[in-house]
Amino acid sequence: MGTEGLLSPQVLWLLLWVQLCRGAAEVRLADGSGRCDGRVEVKHQDQWGTVCRVRWDEKDAAVVCKQLGCGSVIRAIQNERFGLGSGPIWMAYVDCRGTESALSDCTHRAWGEHYCTHSGDAGVTCTGFVRLVGGDSRCSGRVEINDGDGWKSVCDSHFGAKAADVVCRDLQCGRALSVTRASPSAEGTGPIWDRELQCVGNESTLSSCPTGTPQDQPCTQTSTAAVSCTRFRLVNGSTACMGRVEVEVQGTWGTLCASCWDLLDAHVLCHHLSCGFAVSVPEGGHFGRGTGPVWSDSFHCEGTESSLDQCPVTALGASPCSHENDAAVICSGLPHNASLRLVGGGSRCDGRVEIFQRGTWGRVLDDQWDMEDASVVCRQLRCGEAEAAYTVPRAERGTGPVGLRGVRCAGHEASLSLCNTSLPEATGIMEDVGAVCQGSRQVRLVDGAGRCAGRVEIYYRGQWGTVCDDAWDTADANVVCRQLSCGWAVEAAGSARFGEGSGHIWLDGVNCSGDETALWNCSAEAWGQHDCGHKEDAGVVCSEFMALRLENSDGCSGRLQVFYNGTWGSVGSNSMTPHTAKLVCKELGCGDGGTREISIFYGRVNGTAWLDHVQCGESNSSFWQCPSDPWELQSYDDVRDETNITCNGRKPERTPVAACPNSTSCTDREKIRAVGGKDGCSGRVEVWHRGSWGTVCDDSWDMQDAEVACRQLGCGPAVSALDEAVFGEGTGPIWLEQVECRGTEPSLQACWARTGDGGACRHKEDAAVNCLAATSVTASPPQRDPILDYATIGRRVSVPVIICIILGLLICLLLALLARQVQSARALHRDSRRSGEPFSEAVYEEIEYSPMREKKMRFSFSDIPVLPGDSPVEGYDDAREVSDPGEHPVPGQGDWQVPRAQEDGEGPRDAARGESRHSWRSAGAPEVDGDTSPLSLESTGYDDADEMSLS
Repeated sequence: MGTEGLLSPQVLWLLLWVQLCRGAAEVRLADGSGRCDGRVEVKHQDQWGTVCRVRWDEKDAAVVCKQLGCGSVIRAIQNERFGLGSGPIWMAYVDCRGTESALSDCTHRAWGEHYCTHSGDAGVTCTGFVRLVGGDSRCSGRVEINDGDGWKSVCDSHFGAKAADVVCRDLQCGRALSVTRASPSAEGTGPIWDRELQCVGNESTLSSCPTGTPQDQPCTQTSTAAVSCTRFRLVNGSTACMGRVEVEVQGTWGTLCASCWDLLDAHVLCHHLSCGFAVSVPEGGHFGRGTGPVWSDSFHCEGTESSLDQCPVTALGASPCSHENDAAVICSGLPHNASLRLVGGGSRCDGRVEIFQRGTWGRVLDDQWDMEDASVVCRQLRCGEAEAAYTVPRAERGTGPVGLRGVRCAGHEASLSLCNTSLPEATGIMEDVGAVCQGSRQVRLVDGAGRCAGRVEIYYRGQWGTVCDDAWDTADANVVCRQLSCGWAVEAAGSARFGEGSGHIWLDGVNCSGDETALWNCSAEAWGQHDCGHKEDAGVVCSEFMALRLENSDGCSGRLQVFYNGTWGSVGSNSMTPHTAKLVCKELGCGDGGTREISIFYGRVNGTAWLDHVQCGESNSSFWQCPSDPWELQSYDDVRDETNITCNGRKPERTPVAACPNSTSCTDREKIRAVGGKDGCSGRVEVWHRGSWGTVCDDSWDMQDAEVACRQLGCGPAVSALDEAVFGEGTGPIWLEQVECRGTEPSLQACWARTGDGGACRHKEDAAVNCLAATSVTASPPQRDPILDYATIGRRVSVPVIICIILGLLICLLLALLARQVQSARALHRDSRRSGEPFSEAVYEEIEYSPMREKKMRFSFSDIPVLPGDSPVEGYDDAREVSDPGEHPVPGQGDWQVPRAQEDGEGPRDAARGESRHSWRSAGAPEVDGDTSPLSLESTGYDDADEMSLS
């Protein structure tokens, strides 16, 4: 008051005019889960600073939410939830009435005057003005607006592409990928917003867009707007489907480092942007240098994900990257007339064939589909040589319109559209067709608690199988690690170190030089030929395998250590954010929160640390996604440099690790059960993993997932997919969450999913199924498995029967030998009595001797089957295993044709002995004597009269 008395009225008016002209100070929320959640920061004198939380309350927070257009306040944060800020602390003792339009209009101490530290920074969580609900992520779904009177859907007639771009920008989800009408499954039940959004398209928030007057036109939930956003874009290319890869993180666009960017990641991005498939991944700088930050996130895609957001991501320990190494991709382009794709397989290079005609994807039907046709498909898709051509079984055929009916290729055409499609009326049954190309081959590591350690499995001809550990060494393991971008081999494991696999053993006697680009390029036995059992499955531990632990007896408190490059090391405490402890505890299954224990006293230790400056934020959902210093093993001698964490939970009690129930090795059928139902075909879904049963989270659980579960249970098709623990809550671990099945996988374990032991789900969210009873499907014909189809009855004969047959044959053989000896003795006796009789020429001939009979006798004994190597008779560990004639890599598919000869440059030797349109005999399968005729075809009952054609 005294100061005001010293100033003239003219000076006071001048100061007021300057303050008004300068306007309100900018405000933002940092290190939260989105634009409307985080630590409060204000901009003063062109520098961002924080706000002290002393006297910070919901009225102050409400003003921040209003200024940002973020709806109403949910909570005024007065703890370190969003981490420590940096720079000046601009405001303290803020006191708002709640009616101000900007935080700087509220009463507060002079700018920069405070007695606070950054441990007292204020935060806010607002409702937001807009959200997307009912989609597969927070960046897709039905549009809802909060106008202060609750959340309301938006009519699609009041919503356009410009408004969609603003919605994605407001939610920090990048840009709009598509604007559609909400699907029935995503329809809401609440009120409808009655105004029209009139966005220009460059607004930063949706609340900034002008709105029209209330509309009289009626609108229902069946006609509400939905938006799908993408955080990814391609920049500086000559088309929309090529360019430098850029990613938006918390509202800021930056480039992606190319150090771990590969073709599988690029495939997923091209598919996500509706740009086909990835043709190539150019070196960094191909499309010019970017601007802004360079994100060091490494995506680890399998190639079948629908977007990069579904791929595992790591950033921990990443080395610095410059714009000289910006990631880039060239995609095949937007679908055009006669474009092809393969759907329903395990990769983009195997599955049912579809063709793009007149703006729509359609099915391809044929009655004489063969290897020449499949070769053209594989060539057009740049998937290498064709490995098999097949007809799709009725249960897996497409449901859309027919794009092409009948095709004859010579095999050299560049695209399927160049083949002969003007054919006379078909004489056979037109069926959906499929192809398996060489490019579908994949390798993975499973059951090793991480993508860079585990049992080696190869995807070949549509099915996963294992590798035998005979001659397995570091050179072989190095090829696997390099192929998976997992560094180099730390250990080449054998003897089923990571558990016994199931199904085929694809490779044996692998002998790599270490320079091969793929495991199947190494020298090895022919595909499927081996003398191993699954007890000899090979495994690998790569240098990029990472693990986490708290070094204490309970595993939920103590010194934080990380495993990398085959060695445990500590984690430094410098600049560590409070959110780091929370993610560590979630990762270890020790609750959903924790605290870092800080020592203030010096204590001498002799330790080594891998990492320092780990800074996890609210946007990180996993400890491995947190930015930090690069990996470097360094020593330290002060206990204060160590990170010690105490979690707020304890690990659940684990049942002792045991073999799968009723079996010495787990089959897919034994790895699942339905609990709580009446007949084993309905109930809570539980899967067997790491020696114990656990449940499945119901996040994204749908009928496609239920179909796979019911098939794995042997209970026929699914009747319903149930959620929210309708059969009661389970106990123990939650093994899987966000399961995303296509519906054709042989087991839930083969579907894409996130590991569910991080604490994100609770048992009240246990998924369940209701399947048709097992008795209703026992009379149905068995599924045909079309890769290694040797039609013998061996798979249907029990082991005791086989043993009896073998013993019977041995007894017959002994009796025949005994009779032979008796006959010889009698002949000698007769000769001794006739020794005095003269013979000018003696001719000896065996009674009833026949060369053909001898040959038949010899081969009849060679046909006796040997017990499989994984179920040996005691004392016979290495008995040669005969491939199961009923196991085939793509279950349930129809007629197959495979190539006659081995392709040049292949590692494992293919052993085909001929080909036939109606034969499933594999190029890589061993010959089997006896009856090799195929199983008779079941009538598919095709009726094409009701099929819509695009032609």
